[in-house]
Amino acid sequence: MSAPLRSHWSLDPQVVFLNHGSFGACPTAVLQHQSELRARLESEPVRFLAREAEPLLDEARSVLGAFVGADADDLAFMPNATTGVNTVLRGLRLQPGDELLVTDNEYNASRNALDVACAAMGAKVVVATLPWPVPSADAVVDAVMAQVTPRTRLLLIDHITSQTALVMPLAELVRRVREKGVETLVDGAHGPGMVPLALRELGAAYYAGNCHKWLCAPKGAAFLYVRRDLQAGLKPLVVSHGHNSPRTDRSRFRLDFDWMGTGDPSPYLCIPTVIRFIGGLVPGGWPEVMASNREKALAARRRLDARLGNASPLCPESMVGSMACVALPDSSAERPAPPLYLDPLHVRLFEEHHIELPVTAWPKAPRRHLRISAQLYNTPADYEVLGDALEALLR
Repeated sequence: MSAPLRSHWSLDPQVVFLNHGSFGACPTAVLQHQSELRARLESEPVRFLAREAEPLLDEARSVLGAFVGADADDLAFMPNATTGVNTVLRGLRLQPGDELLVTDNEYNASRNALDVACAAMGAKVVVATLPWPVPSADAVVDAVMAQVTPRTRLLLIDHITSQTALVMPLAELVRRVREKGVETLVDGAHGPGMVPLALRELGAAYYAGNCHKWLCAPKGAAFLYVRRDLQAGLKPLVVSHGHNSPRTDRSRFRLDFDWMGTGDPSPYLCIPTVIRFIGGLVPGGWPEVMASNREKALAARRRLDARLGNASPLCPESMVGSMACVALPDSSAERPAPPLYLDPLHVRLFEEHHIELPVTAWPKAPRRHLRISAQLYNTPADYEVLGDALEALLR
């Protein structure tokens, strides 16, 4: 991809931005559309929220459903994937001795939600330790399945891990645990826009996905997919008017989740716009966006591994999406408590070289790696700048 594509984003031109994975970045044209929606809302709030919002949200959900391979009525908008994960976990009915399975790669916020839910109901958290470096997707499946017992009720699994940027063998895991009577809650924060989704075919019970990351929607746009047979037993975190609504033209799931109090619906309403906009930036549409970002990440990983003298990559190419991890020399710095810890190398890359990307201690200090992201606005030159900086700082 050529550098001019960066002109569609308002990113600081003085920063080499290689951290799209943390919070995404929204194109200026989409932000302009959001501003217009907000102005429309404020010009007559009652008209917009009471009369116009519902069909607009239905349309947005329909477009999103087509993009992620799900029926629109199986989706509920959320402000972020963490809210979706919390919604499901707080809605579980567990018994003392029940087990909820998670990997040691799970995102910290979602793991916290799991711990709180299990503690409240007397259930047990079981952790599957994944190998690192990862030799194969089969090794991940084996590590997870080894921890499934007759008491396992749910698997919480990242689709793409945050700390290690692994594209998990999700379809195989969902299939294997479901054969044993275990449902799956997918933390899909990085999924939409990074990898093709077919949620209807996947068969997972729940999938919480962000739209503000790789889909590039405004902040506050996410969704929760709930398989149809499980919707009746789930309530939103905020119970509002829908709980006793007499309407019969919509499912109770829709009535409960479509209105959880007054809020700004503009991030959700921008989803159709951003899907069209990003897909229109390259001739091959979204399949080309995803494929080119992945190839960019793989090429950058190969080049950085070579420059740093790494003998082998941290995971197979089949487990790489639009992010990739590269091993770094061990850190000699003390490691304060997460999640606010910043590795000194992270700080120096930004302060001295104006490069933004995370450096992560994994699986624990002193081991560490960096995580690069690849989006349409990134170019091969960005990763060469990073390589130069690393060689200077690590001497």
